[in-house]
Amino acid sequence: MNKCKTICKEILIEILGSILIAIGIYNFAVASQFPMTGFSGIALILYRLFHLPIGFTTVLLNIPVAFLCYKLLGRGFFFRSLRCILISSLMVDYLAPLLPIYTGSRLISAIYTGVLGGIGYAMIYTQNSSTGGTDFIIMAVKALKPYLSLGKIAFFSDVGIILFGGILFHDVDGIVYGMIINFLFAVIVDKMIYGINSGKCALIVTDYGTEVADAIDNACGRGSTILHGSGGFQQDKKDVVLTACDNQQMYFIQRRLKEVDPKAFTIILESNEVHGEGFHMFEVGDKNK
Repeated sequence: MNKCKTICKEILIEILGSILIAIGIYNFAVASQFPMTGFSGIALILYRLFHLPIGFTTVLLNIPVAFLCYKLLGRGFFFRSLRCILISSLMVDYLAPLLPIYTGSRLISAIYTGVLGGIGYAMIYTQNSSTGGTDFIIMAVKALKPYLSLGKIAFFSDVGIILFGGILFHDVDGIVYGMIINFLFAVIVDKMIYGINSGKCALIVTDYGTEVADAIDNACGRGSTILHGSGGFQQDKKDVVLTACDNQQMYFIQRRLKEVDPKAFTIILESNEVHGEGFHMFEVGDKNK
């Protein structure tokens, strides 16, 4: 039952992400004739040259790359990506054409394409899946070089496609807009994926370490670590309570702290990533390949 719920959740998020990507590509990028990123960009080039269906062309382009990345990323990732390739291609070819096409400012179109596509791709990536194409290459590089962010890998992998499309159609403005789209993709993907693990870190200097730790647990169910220190001037003994939580939970911790020890000295820091019990860690591919 739990496995069925997980699969249904994955498919639902993939459908929502694919809808956003499809709208960005078909309803904004196609009309403005942008040199797009990834295999979608190659498919758009072929669409403008030969009027080949974007979704169908994307599927054909994906086949050889998918098999090349099968061994590196694992069987589960491979089949989730195949499912997502089909879903996203159907959305581009059949759902997006039913919606109105934006024909206004190219700058506004570029912004919407970048934002919608970035959100859509990030939603799919968080399910440890992809829409194939350069996504396979991006994920493969991420698996080999885990210290690189997905946004940066995506940005540099797509620059060549944007330049090729702009030069092919003699559209310098299109290259600029394509770079804007690529930049928005990279920023939004990184913010959404790595923002999952971001939060707050608090250092609370107090005389009531145990009571403060209990208050944190009661306020938001977060654990804490009690360190022992001493004041720099009077050398009096102090407890330093260390805890990590999300932004909302920090508000409740501050409220409870005022009740337990109004004189506590509190330092609140931004944490880019937090890993461990109670926090999600983004992973690429399957552990058991």
